[in-house]
Amino acid sequence: MRKYLIAGLLVWMPVGITFLIIRAVIDFLDKILLWLPASYHPDVILKFHIPGLGVVLAIILVLITGIIVANLLGRRIVAAWESLLSRIPLVRSLYTGIKQILEAVLAADAKSFRKVLLIEYPRKGVWSLAFMTSDSLGEVQSKTELDMISVFIPTTPNPTSGFVLMIPNKDVVQLNMGVEEGLKMIISMGVVVPDWKKDNFINDIKK
Repeated sequence: MRKYLIAGLLVWMPVGITFLIIRAVIDFLDKILLWLPASYHPDVILKFHIPGLGVVLAIILVLITGIIVANLLGRRIVAAWESLLSRIPLVRSLYTGIKQILEAVLAADAKSFRKVLLIEYPRKGVWSLAFMTSDSLGEVQSKTELDMISVFIPTTPNPTSGFVLMIPNKDVVQLNMGVEEGLKMIISMGVVVPDWKKDNFINDIKK
């Protein structure tokens, strides 16, 4: 009975949790429809509710915004908006910090969160998974006179918190696993271990 119960849970629990998360995201994005005037709400026009219309509206809104800011006039509007925000003390710090982080992570040539590393932390002989966040540390690199990189060590099971360390590049071991696989391993507290074959590793080195 225990064997069959576990087998059943392994089928239904991932399905149920995935459904709940997707439903929560759709419900949250559907609230964007509240921005529309009451007479233009799809529920009012169609006389019934269609889940997910908020997702469609959010995608359209983001695309239109991207098209607008991609041209010269749009960039000037954004520059004027950012100039206004820079005059508000608390908002200035939050907005600038969030924008810099997103630009570093989402940029096409960004190096942040592209590599999974193994470092000795919190003491020698104990290893932790980390993600490289930057290999250009400016003053830190100049003052230490070493090839330094910054890494983020997430906590488990919540990877949104963690520690930022700056360590010599020679002291890290780069892993072949992808960022998604590394996050799965951290969130699962080491239970979910990515598949790895020594033969593949040797072939990667030869290439």
